[in-house]
Amino acid sequence: MKNIFLLLSLFNSLLFFGQDKLVFDTKFTQSEDKWVAFPADSTGAYGYGFIYIDLQAGLTLDYAGKFKIGSDGKFESTTKAATASMKYRLQPNNTLVAVIPDSHFAELKLAKFPDWLKIDKGDEKSIGYFYKLGYIYNGLKECQKGLELLQKAEKIDPDYKGLRVELAFSYNCLGNFEKSIAILKMALKKEPNNAYINKELIYSQINNNQIEIAITTYEKSVTELLDKTYNSENSFNILGAFYRKGNLDQFNKWIEKTKIDEDQKFKGYIAQMKNELEKK
Repeated sequence: MKNIFLLLSLFNSLLFFGQDKLVFDTKFTQSEDKWVAFPADSTGAYGYGFIYIDLQAGLTLDYAGKFKIGSDGKFESTTKAATASMKYRLQPNNTLVAVIPDSHFAELKLAKFPDWLKIDKGDEKSIGYFYKLGYIYNGLKECQKGLELLQKAEKIDPDYKGLRVELAFSYNCLGNFEKSIAILKMALKKEPNNAYINKELIYSQINNNQIEIAITTYEKSVTELLDKTYNSENSFNILGAFYRKGNLDQFNKWIEKTKIDEDQKFKGYIAQMKNELEKK
């Protein structure tokens, strides 16, 4: 019985330690409102800080300093950041960080959330908060999370400026083009001359295999809209549909019709695409 008790105690100790260790398996975009550690440097010290979303700047690290792990498993702070806050803007990449377990907060003298966070976030139940955060997550290509936040905004006011086109962006990103098209058509009823909404609609129609409808939308936007910002991009996207279908005849006819190959932004890509089609 004594041996069984000792074995159970050892198992529980190992389990507890396993739950507390650093596991580097989390992306920046999955680390909102979390204390995280970065892989150790050559001295065995881990940089750490708090990752949050700045509504103006996006994904941000509030750097806190470095710590080492003692022989007893405790986190021991070494260098500390300066009194003034050190913030770094983060871009999505392949870097993986470890979420610091709550059980080590006391050792590092951390609160679960910094005092300044609530002030920085503002009203977390407002439509503006949900919209801006959803917009940021869409930009980070975390579109499912972006969609969930934007849907919360939609429940408050579906007519909020920019909301429908941002919802459509989420659905496009997630491959739900039919849903995107339906939302964009609703948005165009409110703002028929909005060039950006028309651009997103053309993109959705192309990817929903509605090429002829996309061409009709494109031609209407070219003739009726004063804003010509997205004309070349729309034309190139339609050309890309012909390229992916391997249709050289339609590809060439579209170039002849739109002169898209004269646009310096796309000229090189088009020459390469045409060369590949001609080899097939």
